[in-house]
Amino acid sequence: MKLNAYILAAMLGSSGLAQAADLLETFRAAQANDPVFAAARATLQAGQEKLPQGRSQLLPSVNLSANSTFNDQNIRYLGPTAFPAGNQRYNSHGYSVNLTQPLFRQQNWLAYTEAELQVAQAEAQFRLAEQDLILRVAQAYFDVLIAQDSVQLARAQKTAITEQLEQAKRNFEVGSATITDTHEAQARYDLTVAQEIAARNNLEIKRRTLQQLVNEMPKGIQSLGRSFKLERPQPADMEQWVSDAQLNNPQLVAAKAVAEIAEKEVARNRGGHYPTVDLVANYSKNNSGGGNFGVGSEVTGKSVGVQMSMPLFQGGAVNSRWREAEANRDRAREELENVRRSVATQTRQAYLGVVSGIAQVKALQQALTSSKSVLEASKLGQEVGVRTNLDVLNAQQQLYATRRDLFQAEYSYLVSQLRLKAAVGSLGEEDVVSVNRALH
Repeated sequence: MKLNAYILAAMLGSSGLAQAADLLETFRAAQANDPVFAAARATLQAGQEKLPQGRSQLLPSVNLSANSTFNDQNIRYLGPTAFPAGNQRYNSHGYSVNLTQPLFRQQNWLAYTEAELQVAQAEAQFRLAEQDLILRVAQAYFDVLIAQDSVQLARAQKTAITEQLEQAKRNFEVGSATITDTHEAQARYDLTVAQEIAARNNLEIKRRTLQQLVNEMPKGIQSLGRSFKLERPQPADMEQWVSDAQLNNPQLVAAKAVAEIAEKEVARNRGGHYPTVDLVANYSKNNSGGGNFGVGSEVTGKSVGVQMSMPLFQGGAVNSRWREAEANRDRAREELENVRRSVATQTRQAYLGVVSGIAQVKALQQALTSSKSVLEASKLGQEVGVRTNLDVLNAQQQLYATRRDLFQAEYSYLVSQLRLKAAVGSLGEEDVVSVNRALH
């Protein structure tokens, strides 16, 4: 995992969002400032330390111990002796170096293999956090866009209704229309004003959500271009996407690592019954300025040997931990199966989201064309007296509602594309670049 590259990208992107930032700039700013992603990066760094910790249990350990002691002794002999009696005060000191090299410790070896799986799990979880950041940024970005579009559409609709209101008032004054037309236009105008206020409030909320990711209030973001392409998933086979997800989805990879760790935990706890064999070496040197015989001494010791330890009975703790590990293994297996099924469902949903999104965008594009025609026909019909003011107002509302639904469908289609890539574990910055092209 190229962790340093992400740290460098975070440092380079720490300057924040430029004015009218696009999706790629927003994503890089989020890489540098999102606390959730920063926590995931720190979790990865912590997880990678599991491997040297597991390896250390297979390597020799060396310990140094030293001591210095002041002794105050009063010696009295009960029979004739040549050794001096009385009070003796002296210092003794020494040091010892001990080396232990495991020769056979099954539990240590299994702990090392577990550490490798723990690193794989940490890397898969970080990969999941990367993809989650892309999806959160894209969703927040497009939420701001649709909120902006809603405000603009509310303004445009208010302007159009204002014209209808003024026309209704003029027609009423000259007697060519009833007061009902004026009241209808006024009611529709008041409703649109309320909708604009709600749209402005929603826009502020969505901007604050995006600010939470990039730690800066976006001054402006690029809108979606009108010529972006609708592309079907390749391959156009939903079950093939599901098969790819079963192999590469980071959530599933992490769950598999957890299940394998639980399996090894069973073997490791079973190894609590096995003997351990170590190579043990010791070097020590002790000096004493006095003693029971009135003279000092210097003792140097060296030893090398093989030490075996065999657990016989530990109050049933080993068997209990073994049974506990087996239960945890069964739980991990069931959780893995649940993740496998969830990933398959999510992949199918994402695939159908892209396919149905294409159909929905095309249908709404046609509906928009039809709504424009209906509005023009209603205005013309009002002029010749075959359509009422209410008909025109309804046609205007239908047109703006269709535009809003079209914008929403386009953004949902783009997010579904990203979700499908995330389901198979292939979502990356290059996909952000691809979607970003639609914003120019």
